[in-house]
Amino acid sequence: MTPSPLHVVVLAGGRGVRMGTTRPKVLLPLAGIPLLDWVFRSVAAVEPDLTTVVLGYSAENVATVLGTRDVRVLTKTPVLGPVHALTALLEDRASGEDGTVLVFPADVPMLGPETLKALVAHRTGTNAALTMVAASAERPYGLMRVLRNEAGDVVGLACEKDASRQQRAIRECTSGVFACTPAALREGLATFSWDNVERERTLSELVAALRRLGHDVDTITARVPHEIRGINSQTELAEASAMMRQAKCEELMSAGVTIIDPATTYVGPDVEVGHDTVLHPNVYLEGRTKIGAACEIHAGCRLVDATLDDHVVVLNYCVVTDSHVHAYAQLGPFAHIRPGSDVGEDARVGNYVELKKTRLGRKSKASHLTYLGDATIGEDVNVGAGVITCNYDGTHKHPTVIGDGAFIGSDSQLVAPVSIGRGAFVAAGSSITQDVPDESLGIARSRQLNKDGWAKRRRTGE
Repeated sequence: MTPSPLHVVVLAGGRGVRMGTTRPKVLLPLAGIPLLDWVFRSVAAVEPDLTTVVLGYSAENVATVLGTRDVRVLTKTPVLGPVHALTALLEDRASGEDGTVLVFPADVPMLGPETLKALVAHRTGTNAALTMVAASAERPYGLMRVLRNEAGDVVGLACEKDASRQQRAIRECTSGVFACTPAALREGLATFSWDNVERERTLSELVAALRRLGHDVDTITARVPHEIRGINSQTELAEASAMMRQAKCEELMSAGVTIIDPATTYVGPDVEVGHDTVLHPNVYLEGRTKIGAACEIHAGCRLVDATLDDHVVVLNYCVVTDSHVHAYAQLGPFAHIRPGSDVGEDARVGNYVELKKTRLGRKSKASHLTYLGDATIGEDVNVGAGVITCNYDGTHKHPTVIGDGAFIGSDSQLVAPVSIGRGAFVAAGSSITQDVPDESLGIARSRQLNKDGWAKRRRTGE
């Protein structure tokens, strides 16, 4: 039997006035990822034949986030609620008349793939024209209540502002995710008139229209109640983010990661952490960060798109971005590893050291107060305190190369482009502007002159 086609419609046109921001609500981050991205992650699980995104407010900005996704974009402005957004489909026949249309408001980001799969399966196996995702909410405020008759059939929905006191006591709610037949959707939308109408039209009115037309409406129950929560305020966004972070921490802890204080540990959904790794409080792991086994990340560290191999120690208050740290290396405290850097096995990057597009070789160390930019540093190199690679001439960046076993004395400046040979020494306080050959000493500083008795004469005026 050929499966019926599935058309997913993502509603991403609302402004979200209650969020108090001019930014489109669907672009606001939930646990580090825009709300709209969370929806696409869930939608991918049901493998739709066609995905349409209906845009409205700030459509150009939202469209840039869609990237290379295989989606069709329709625009409706202004958007007067979800029903009005769906009228963009009335003039569009791409979805045909067969199969299922799954409507997914982009401000319902926590609906999981398993619940979506259950919704699609139920819709294809029922005679109901429309099936909603519902759940028994602990705090139903702001959600649409599901109204049933004595036989348990769905007879309508009640919005918060229109609900009676008795209806507000109902805990079974929905936040607007539903599946229906294309024909029923078109038939229901055709009952609305938009002449001189400024108020929003909600799912409750669409359900009422279908019921008047003689169609049945039913529900499935979400896998967990909080899946149906919509995001309509900054408070709800923060609460949802906390729930997502907690779920991620629980996932990691069940896989053998020690998290000292999950309440203050922020781990993004795409982060990977190996077993026996310890995460201290106030650690932030973001983007595509991947951490190996038996690492230890101390308090206050932030890692974004970073890769750490096994047994890496990151001491307090380090920032690592888009860089690779090899096994047994140690960073910090207060180290800044900027994009494009590579810290070798068993290397040491100490306090107040900054790396940018720099490769620090195996067992090399830069212990404190140093800037190394656009540099390639070999193995077993010692970089003293206060060393700077002067890589920028005001127009272009230039490389510095330091060979294996070299020793760079404290407070030296290496003016790029320049090379320090294998096993070479640079005397402390030098400004090196020329290459230093292998096994040589580079020294570039003024000769010291001592004037006997000068300090005494200055004090006494003699």
